[in-house]
Amino acid sequence: MVEMYTYIWLFVSYYVRPIYKWFLRKTTGLCELQRICYGAVSGAPRVRAVEKSLGASRSPQIAQLIAHLNNVSDNHRFVGQNGREIVSGAVSTVLLVKRINPRVHFQFVKSFGHCIQQIWGYRQLLADVESLRTTTYDPDNVEHERKLMLLWEALRPDEMLASRITKQWQDIGFQGDDPKTDFRGMGLLGLENLLFFASEYGNGPASHVLSHSLHPVHGYAFAIVGINLTSMAWQLLRDGHAKTYVYNTCKAVPSVRVFHQFYCYLFYEFDRHWLACRPKSMMEFSDIKTKFESNVKASLQDPNNVFSIRLADTV
Repeated sequence: MVEMYTYIWLFVSYYVRPIYKWFLRKTTGLCELQRICYGAVSGAPRVRAVEKSLGASRSPQIAQLIAHLNNVSDNHRFVGQNGREIVSGAVSTVLLVKRINPRVHFQFVKSFGHCIQQIWGYRQLLADVESLRTTTYDPDNVEHERKLMLLWEALRPDEMLASRITKQWQDIGFQGDDPKTDFRGMGLLGLENLLFFASEYGNGPASHVLSHSLHPVHGYAFAIVGINLTSMAWQLLRDGHAKTYVYNTCKAVPSVRVFHQFYCYLFYEFDRHWLACRPKSMMEFSDIKTKFESNVKASLQDPNNVFSIRLADTV
């Protein structure tokens, strides 16, 4: 039965869809990309629809364009003036292939260009985040050590570290006396996520969450949970669930900062979820995390969702 439905879907996609698109073009005077950019809500609904349309195109020129944009974003070259020129070139290619007059459809040029920024900016963001994840924390690297010290200062501004290796690290949720061993799974990305949360939201959400982690009954290991949430955020970015957040948040090419902000939202909301579950010990972490992740994925299914930390709740 499943195979039959798959066959029907493939048949419709391959034969019926082009006829339907041709019919709409003849009756509306607009190609599918124009209809999307003029009719779909801005943000994730529009960008994802454009992404799907481009991916389904049978045009060799469009396929070549997609391969070029993939190469650019995978090699971190979708930035600055180079990025703007690439967007302009991509728009020009589509205008030519689809026979669209830019003087008449100037709004399409703007909307479609923004979609190009988001789609391949997201792909570049994934490459940037993966580069951080695969960078091993190195205690001999001065910059890595500086960031670790900044993390301590942001979370414990009134307390000095007795030494580089000390049990004090356990006060902010590391497993042992030396945090470097806890970064193995997520590399430098785990540290940068924690540091961003502690630095950007130190006077509100971060201190709020840290205080909850120290609860005598329902507490948890702040740093270890944070690194686990880095893994969750990375998985959501990699499998495409995070597109809803990124496409609804960014006005330009997404940067790693956007990923950090997404992580902060997850950490803050996980803390709320954890306390609502009232666990008796960290042994319940896996089940609670699984349920939380399912809830996040369900929320991300709504293309109109915009996530943000509710600062009023931290007062």
